Amino acid sequence: MKALIAIVAVIVLAIGAFFVLQDDAQPDPVAHEPQPIALPEPVFAMVDDARIQAALENEPGSWLTYGMDFTEQRFSSLTQINRDNVQDLGLAWHKDLGTFHAQEATPLVVDGLIIYPTAWNVVYAVDAVTGETQWVFDPKVDRGRIGTIWAPFSRGIAVYLGRVVVATLDGYLISLDASTGRKIWKVDTIADRSIPYFITGAPRVGGGKIFIGNGGAEWGTRGYTTAYDANTGEQIWRFWSVPGDPSLPFEHPEMELAAPTWKGGEWWKYGGGGNVWSSIVYDAELGQVYLGMGNAAPWARIIRSPGGGDNLFASSIVAVDANTGSMNWYYQQVPGDNWDFTSTQDMALVDLDVDGAMRKVIMQAPKNGFFYVIDRTNGELLRAHPFATVTWASHVDMETGRPVELESGNWDKEAKWVMPGPLGAHNWQAMSVDPETHVVYMGTHDFAWYFKLDPNFQKTGIYKWRSGQLNTGTDLETADIIEGMTSPAADGYLTAFDPLTGEVKWQNQLEHWWNGGVVATAGGLVFQGEGMGHLYAYDKETGEKLWGFNTYTSIIAPPITYAIDDTQYVAILTGSGGVESFIGKESGTATDTYGNHPQLLVFTLGGKDELEEPPIREQIPPEQPLLTNNRNEVRRGSVLYHDFCAACHGGQAKSFGVMPDLRFIDASVRSDWDDIVLEGALEKLGMGGRGDMITTEQSQRILGYVLFRANADRQKALEEAGEA
Repeated sequence: MKALIAIVAVIVLAIGAFFVLQDDAQPDPVAHEPQPIALPEPVFAMVDDARIQAALENEPGSWLTYGMDFTEQRFSSLTQINRDNVQDLGLAWHKDLGTFHAQEATPLVVDGLIIYPTAWNVVYAVDAVTGETQWVFDPKVDRGRIGTIWAPFSRGIAVYLGRVVVATLDGYLISLDASTGRKIWKVDTIADRSIPYFITGAPRVGGGKIFIGNGGAEWGTRGYTTAYDANTGEQIWRFWSVPGDPSLPFEHPEMELAAPTWKGGEWWKYGGGGNVWSSIVYDAELGQVYLGMGNAAPWARIIRSPGGGDNLFASSIVAVDANTGSMNWYYQQVPGDNWDFTSTQDMALVDLDVDGAMRKVIMQAPKNGFFYVIDRTNGELLRAHPFATVTWASHVDMETGRPVELESGNWDKEAKWVMPGPLGAHNWQAMSVDPETHVVYMGTHDFAWYFKLDPNFQKTGIYKWRSGQLNTGTDLETADIIEGMTSPAADGYLTAFDPLTGEVKWQNQLEHWWNGGVVATAGGLVFQGEGMGHLYAYDKETGEKLWGFNTYTSIIAPPITYAIDDTQYVAILTGSGGVESFIGKESGTATDTYGNHPQLLVFTLGGKDELEEPPIREQIPPEQPLLTNNRNEVRRGSVLYHDFCAACHGGQAKSFGVMPDLRFIDASVRSDWDDIVLEGALEKLGMGGRGDMITTEQSQRILGYVLFRANADRQKALEEAGEA
């Protein structure tokens, strides 16, 4: 039967290649309505609910959904690669991804193909054994919008009912024929195109529907999640995360419930946030969808809701009926969020014995540092244990379900170091749950942030909204302010955690604080890629490092494992870069050393392929001609730079190997600076013009700051090397 399916798939691929070429020759229309076209019934990648639910038993060698199956436990039952032979693991083949941008996606393995998105949502389908490309789809994302996103990455795609579903950075949902990559339909998911929404999360599927959220809280968006018909692209329901303008009617009853919890401010003018930018989990058993809501925005609650209030449903898990979108229950992890504590991190569904009774639970380790176990039938909180260093709250009160905040976390009047910071104690990087022991394996980190209130608001009580810029309510010059200050250590870990007892079963401190997701297996292994560029295998019982491979590129994406014809493989996308670059902290990662060289790497026992070590990138900036040495002018340039440029090019003008490091620009770039920054001369590369947001004078102030930083960092580096 498998052979027959393979033959049919090859025939369909061959026929489809003609149509793909024809389709690519035509301009890609901007579609605001579904565009169904007549196609034969799919015979390839027929992934339906029944197949996903039975995958662990019937086809453990596949990886059908973002989280492997509907439970999103990401635990593989494959055992061919195990703790006894993992030292024989070698590279089977590798594939260059043709980009320098970050890779965060989970590849899917369906019917012999690996299907994965790269930068700008370009989707590849390749043979899972040989790496030979079967088809490629480029949605032609609007690259001029990179100024209002962290980086042009994607966390994944979905395969469902013979289709590949792509959610694009610029907000479109596209259905492709899984056999050929040909576009079937395309819909616009964005409610208001005048607001800079974007999508980086993987779409989820189930019950004949596709579920997708969006991002952009810091740029003024109001979050929502939408369900679409998987066959036609027709919108079925939309659930808004936070209330909008109170002078307008409520979109649905839940917004009427939420509105009184926002008090005294004009949050709707700032968007409000609550964006579901990553985790959405479909529960086939209960007919629910769990939405991980993002942070409230701006971050500073004294700005958006000065009268207090919980600010529902930001920083919450909300369970909605999969068919109607009506809310069944919610649990808010951080009422009145003040720290960018999203609840968008991975969630896993588990049947668990809790205090002697079997409970259907949902588990999550969000940014705020507490691990939650919640009854998914009713939203009851069952456990909330800290899993990292937490200074903003002492504990979670199990009677009220509310965190007990500490004064050490309150920065309304006085700037403070708080842990976790905006990167969280755990972020979107995937975790894995052992279905037998229920031990959770995940990357965690202790990373503090210096929270300082927006200086203009602190002086005047008026918050100045800045279109097209980051609007956090904090002082965005923080990276320069804290330079030289003593800060809490930044440490990263691989942690094995018991969600019921709160016990850390074992923990390995890693070389860097920002590392990749994990997958654990019944072969007794935990695989994780890390910031220093290695993919490691650990003993899942003890944490002992058993195997490693140097990829020469930092890794943040999660590994997967699959099997074809009784041969097990481990696959991972390499390449870092994203929000972490905004921190402006010395990196020292593989990407910092070599630059970013994203690849798809596939390993198997006895693999003989090799990677060539890239050249080391220059670390000391060249001497630059200063535009100004006036400290006030440099400071003004710093504020502008961190408003408009740091999200891509790095805090303090330090890029860690992904985006171009502006401290290294040459005379030609200096002379063309305004054409690039204001007019968009490099828009095709993703650098859209900002002439509608800043003036020529401001553009030159930014340049002055960059050149000043280049010389200051050069002098520091030479002094440290003993050459000054």
